[in-house]
Amino acid sequence: MNEDLEQLAARAAAGDQSVLPTILVAIRPQVERRVAKFLPYHEDAEEAAQDTLLQVANKIHTFKGTGSFAGWVTVVATNQARQTYRSLKRRSVEQSAEVMPESADPRTTSVIAGSRLDLLEALESLESSHPQLVQPLVLRDLGSLTYAEIADELDVPLGTVKARIHQARKAVAEHLTVR
Repeated sequence: MNEDLEQLAARAAAGDQSVLPTILVAIRPQVERRVAKFLPYHEDAEEAAQDTLLQVANKIHTFKGTGSFAGWVTVVATNQARQTYRSLKRRSVEQSAEVMPESADPRTTSVIAGSRLDLLEALESLESSHPQLVQPLVLRDLGSLTYAEIADELDVPLGTVKARIHQARKAVAEHLTVR
């Protein structure tokens, strides 16, 4: 993201809602790429992207400017993609309790196929046992933020970020090899 977008984000965070449409149009491609890293089906990724843009619009006032706006958007998109996955998983479980359909609907079965989904399952498992490890790992390995950007975003020391990412990678790798 460029400097102009950083300035627009600062204005929007300060209450200038007139710049919000410009921001949302500018970040949409980044948001779509981020959520697609988590959700393999286009429809699911589109749902997460729309929800992310809505979150950005509604929560722009929480952007403090301590880290980059791109980093903040990555956090919002990542969290929303994971939330969409949980929602899809919950819907899938609820529907499986009902009568099974004649043919599979890819919108409701998307949560049961694919290696990215194995990763999401591993992250869910890690979150239940060590929630502080998930966000740094996601921001580094899926969000492509630098260690310094993650430290700024999470407001923790750089060494803590590196240690958490190391621990998280080890736990996720163990989870994935067990399968």
